[in-house]
Amino acid sequence: MPVDVTGCEIGDNPNKMWIDGGQTLNAEGNTCEIKMQVPFDKGDMQPPVLVHYEMMNFYQNYRKYITSYDQYQLLGKLAQDQGLNEQGVCQPLSKIGDVYINPCGLIANTLFNDIIKLVSIVGPDGEVIPNAPMVETGIAWESDLKYKYRQPDGFKSQQCESCNCDCSETDGEGKRKWSCNTPYIDEDGNCWRYYYPFDESTQYLYETYPMLINPIEGVTNEHFVVWMRAAALPHFRKLYGYIEQTIPAGSVLTFTVMANYAVERLQGSKALVVSNNYIFGGKNHWLGTLFIAVGSIAAILGVFFLCKDKFAPRRLGDKMYLKYKEE
Repeated sequence: MPVDVTGCEIGDNPNKMWIDGGQTLNAEGNTCEIKMQVPFDKGDMQPPVLVHYEMMNFYQNYRKYITSYDQYQLLGKLAQDQGLNEQGVCQPLSKIGDVYINPCGLIANTLFNDIIKLVSIVGPDGEVIPNAPMVETGIAWESDLKYKYRQPDGFKSQQCESCNCDCSETDGEGKRKWSCNTPYIDEDGNCWRYYYPFDESTQYLYETYPMLINPIEGVTNEHFVVWMRAAALPHFRKLYGYIEQTIPAGSVLTFTVMANYAVERLQGSKALVVSNNYIFGGKNHWLGTLFIAVGSIAAILGVFFLCKDKFAPRRLGDKMYLKYKEE
């Protein structure tokens, strides 16, 4: 069930809602509401029900784009220590003036940053289906999370006993122990202090995308990890979340989309897709058509060679098929 969300951006500046530090986050007009109904003729959607965002005419496979990242930096190595950014590995996005970008490069700094939230699922009987949230963890490859992404060397975080904890605490030498100005409050209401090295001269991922990335996760955020696995084709889908609940046919799903990601300048488009997995992965009519076409050609060739062998077989050891070098 794809629904186009292109044109849902707010004003001329799609990130306008974040300029004032998120104070207008919940203001009227900052989100689009999308409703989609499960077709009655398709039957119930069995879990996991997958929620993808779909991009059209976006070339993640362009060579300059796909090579514009620093694998050592993503593993925690600091640009100030390594110096590879200035040698061109992340060009043209390695520094802004004297400020390092961490992570650097084109892929990391074009992250899809629309915020998609599942508001409700209303069954065909008009009743809201309870306990059916959209889960946004477990969407990235486990191997990627384990071996390819780590917070910067020197990063540390601490959960506070209360939200009155002080980020300005200093050590015996008078240096600040935490780089935060105020504690970060997670979705469960827990407060965290954190420290990022070289914070004054570095713009970290949570500062580039405060609407999507929190400072505790940083580059280990699964939406970021999913985006960093580049697509091979310009028309692609990436997993945003999934629903661990059966959705009856005829149910209406309501999403809110905070459309920060502008695609008009790319002459592309984007869509929200809700689907199921099948034996060959996601539903793909093109793949099925390809299998049928290749199978049909193979069957026709098989019949042709069978007839050839039946009515005009080649006699084994026939000398007429031998060719001798001319003397």
